[in-house]
Amino acid sequence: MISFVMFLVWLAALVIVVATALPLTRSVRWWVRAWEFPRLHIAICALVVLFLIFALPMAFKDLLIVTIAACMIYQLMRVFPYTRLAPTEIPISAGVPEDSKLKLFSANVLMENSRKGDLINIIEREDPDVLFLMEINQSWLDALEDILDRYPTVVTYPQDNYYGLVFATRLTAPSADVVFLSDDNTPTLRAELLGPDGTGFNFVGLHPRPPVPGNTTAERDEQIKKAAVFTGNADWPTVCMGDFNDVAWSWTSRRFKQYGSYLEPRVGRGMFSTFHAQYPLLSVPIDQLYLTDGVGLVSFGRLEEFGSDHFPIHAVITFHEIQTNS
Repeated sequence: MISFVMFLVWLAALVIVVATALPLTRSVRWWVRAWEFPRLHIAICALVVLFLIFALPMAFKDLLIVTIAACMIYQLMRVFPYTRLAPTEIPISAGVPEDSKLKLFSANVLMENSRKGDLINIIEREDPDVLFLMEINQSWLDALEDILDRYPTVVTYPQDNYYGLVFATRLTAPSADVVFLSDDNTPTLRAELLGPDGTGFNFVGLHPRPPVPGNTTAERDEQIKKAAVFTGNADWPTVCMGDFNDVAWSWTSRRFKQYGSYLEPRVGRGMFSTFHAQYPLLSVPIDQLYLTDGVGLVSFGRLEEFGSDHFPIHAVITFHEIQTNS
């Protein structure tokens, strides 16, 4: 029995080492990049394996302990910024007048989700100034008709392949259209908007393809990179939201932040994991919000489940000059 347990420990240790090492290759193969998602879960598994190694008469015990401990520490270092122990990147804006606040709302609706009324109720309650929805097909578009009629600017791009979208805003919009940043027919929303005080800012809505069988991440990575490049050189501040199908701590996301000079509300505040909504213990943060300098953050959070495999996210931003709290 002990021999069998030791075999399982060796097997688990091998999986931990391979799962830690593979993403370092930056391969675009889906089964390589998928290991970037469960970094916290891998760290927890590594901790369990360490306890077992200490408890069992394992061969090469010292080498195993050092190797698994190194894997655990590396994984924890990647997720550490998304805990409350880390310093924040964006302070909370305090004392903002109500008429200087802008509400943002983003959700992957899950195309076949039948609980359309639940999402509509959430949108009505939140009453966002900027609304960005993904996985929109014609059925969803029909269900959202009354909501969308309330917005003077609406961009719709329904599709039956899980990559349709809807964008709506009550802000003045000098431009708002769908663009394609890669060759996989995955649309991106790009808009120029004016805040209540006339401050101009860019809004980008992203929903690239995930790392799943049949897909490499090449198109996803290129789409994310191009979105960062064209906003990084913009004269106006930028807000970027959407289902990135990529975790906040991946090298692609870190490159996106660097190229676009983005900051994250999550850093120093928690993971706010959004997928999978039905399996909270396995959930990871893949629905993102990024802001550049010049955009103040009043609040950020995850809302309740509505039948989708994603939780919606909402935020309140401002361009008002005010004091800030961390």
